[in-house]
Amino acid sequence: MKISRILMAVTVSMALLPASAAFAADAAPHAMNWFGGSIYDGVPALDVTAALVKAGGGAEEFSFPTALVSMLGEKTVNAEVDKLNKQFGETNTKNFISGMTWDVHDALKRATEAGVKLPAVPVDMKGAELAKTLVQAGTAPDGTFWSGHLFDKLLSHQIHNQVMADADAKFGHGSDQNTHFILNQAMYDVAQALGMKDVKLAPTHLPKR
Repeated sequence: MKISRILMAVTVSMALLPASAAFAADAAPHAMNWFGGSIYDGVPALDVTAALVKAGGGAEEFSFPTALVSMLGEKTVNAEVDKLNKQFGETNTKNFISGMTWDVHDALKRATEAGVKLPAVPVDMKGAELAKTLVQAGTAPDGTFWSGHLFDKLLSHQIHNQVMADADAKFGHGSDQNTHFILNQAMYDVAQALGMKDVKLAPTHLPKR
């Protein structure tokens, strides 16, 4: 994916638009992401991205576990990790957590290369409210949460594809798939815990162990 194509799809002016604009109807509802779920090719929700990065310790020190604890609390996060360990195995779960941290760092690098600047973090977008917003961002028009749909909305479909290509090259396609599929389950679990009962679980998730 050439940087020039990313620049065409994600301009600095997008950073001035609110997250609500990014939750509009998909521009290409019938196209599919690599690991399932409809593509979102509209304006990215950069304020949500900024809030997630802040929750995880900032751009330089971002940690996915830190972001989870910031949103949900340590007790809830530990319980979810235990559940995922039993469901998918400890190795897959560990790789998922480290994979999410790596993906965010790579996405921020690619965004910087594309000239994308994150806006200020909304003061009310933290904790459980941020977790709910992330679930909403990743929920496709059919009500199913898809990791790819979330990643498209956080920085753009083009940057999402670039990060997947980077992850495939560094860790292998299976590792990239593992990150997407376990996030489907984890965010579905978060949705249920937050009372978002209408959110559906993606049908293509890793087999139970």
